[in-house]
Amino acid sequence: MSFDFDKVHEECGLFGVYSPTESDVASTTYYGLFALQHRGQESCGICVGDDGLFRTYKDVGIVNDVFTPDVMASLGTGNMAIGHVLYGTEYGSDRANAQPIVANHIKGRIAVGHNGSLVNYVELREELELQGALFHTRSQAEVISYILIKERLTAPSIEQALNQAMYKLKGAYSLIIMSPSKIIACRDENGFRPMCYGQTEDGRYIIASESCALDSVGATLIRDLEPGEIVVFSKNGVTSIRDHCGKPHSPCVFEYIYFARPDSVIDGCSVHEARLRAGAYLALEHPVQADIVIGAPDSGLDAAMGYARQSGIPYGVGLIKNKYIGRTFISPGQKSREDKVRIKLNALSQAVKGKRVVLVDDSIVRGTTCKLIVKMLRDAGASEVHMRISSPPFLNPCYYGTDIDSKDKLIACKYSVEEIAEIIGADTLGYLSMDAVTKIAVGNCKNFCVACFNGEYPTEVPSETSQSRFEKRISESK
Repeated sequence: MSFDFDKVHEECGLFGVYSPTESDVASTTYYGLFALQHRGQESCGICVGDDGLFRTYKDVGIVNDVFTPDVMASLGTGNMAIGHVLYGTEYGSDRANAQPIVANHIKGRIAVGHNGSLVNYVELREELELQGALFHTRSQAEVISYILIKERLTAPSIEQALNQAMYKLKGAYSLIIMSPSKIIACRDENGFRPMCYGQTEDGRYIIASESCALDSVGATLIRDLEPGEIVVFSKNGVTSIRDHCGKPHSPCVFEYIYFARPDSVIDGCSVHEARLRAGAYLALEHPVQADIVIGAPDSGLDAAMGYARQSGIPYGVGLIKNKYIGRTFISPGQKSREDKVRIKLNALSQAVKGKRVVLVDDSIVRGTTCKLIVKMLRDAGASEVHMRISSPPFLNPCYYGTDIDSKDKLIACKYSVEEIAEIIGADTLGYLSMDAVTKIAVGNCKNFCVACFNGEYPTEVPSETSQSRFEKRISESK
């Protein structure tokens, strides 16, 4: 079971390294994936390229558990490698769905890692199946691989094949692709998911979903990929294809609110600074008389600092997180949800007892976890608990790579703000406004996708998102 059952989740993190000489690229990729572990804890994988030979290992689990010393030794050395971490809301716990996807074809072989979600995935897969394609996974990366290989049959290079394939791919996709001699990275035309690259002092190019992964391997950030851009890393250096660039950008605002690590910089904007601004706007929009501002670890901490600075209310630590428990945890006997929250978090009574507390978090999805946290603070002696959320209410499904696929899961679709406050046991509740959330990031990004808040989707939405027919009983398919 997931500990963050009241959080929105994003599905993947990507990492790649291209080295001018043979080196231990597997270890570099391991450290990069470790830095991106927050983006996916379901499964992970690494594929090493060694003069046309691919050595791959992937499995269910987190990076530190999957890549043992023996596994790392088996990957050997090479001049290229790509890696992937998956949050498997769509796919479930299955090693077959782990990425990168490796495919052999008439013109060579490729390894593909994908972050995001195609809005036309169902249509593309059915079209390929009618042409005789056989699928072994539920991963969208496998569909992308098929399309890429079909285009490669007539295209002069793998990057030109990708350029043609992008005309068929709709929705959110950041990709990292390895051929026998190149690494290719791309970002969809809307730029929903982040992707950047940098370089180490010894000349290796590093590609990653977030800049924090570059920092972890000693690389200096060069720039983010532009929405719609294809960047090729090869013996000829770095080249770019911009045939799909120039359309309106709509990166996911939740990268700044929750998904990304606070030490990352995305499209020229510090995630930490964006969260501080979100907290400051919250303080202006929802002031309250209180004695202390605390954040819900870890995603609410930066916004809580911003709220405290703007309001003048002292910032403090009121909740302690068990750092040895990640986002996934299986408890013996599957005890109550309250027990699971208490295993992960504990209130610091010395900080909150007898005080009016402002509790800042990034979102409320179902309302279950925050209700338990509010109760925890009251049990620790807080006289008042005022909940502040650094995003607007979730009112719509997301089709671009998160696990909010239905309004049925969203408490804000069923109750008013006042009713939600009563349900979770807070004295007051305040959400960040739509106007403020679009201003939190200062950088190259000017327009965000905020469809989960206002229902205005920047692309066509899927006509079908149903479970695969191969995952249903016969009686359920009628």
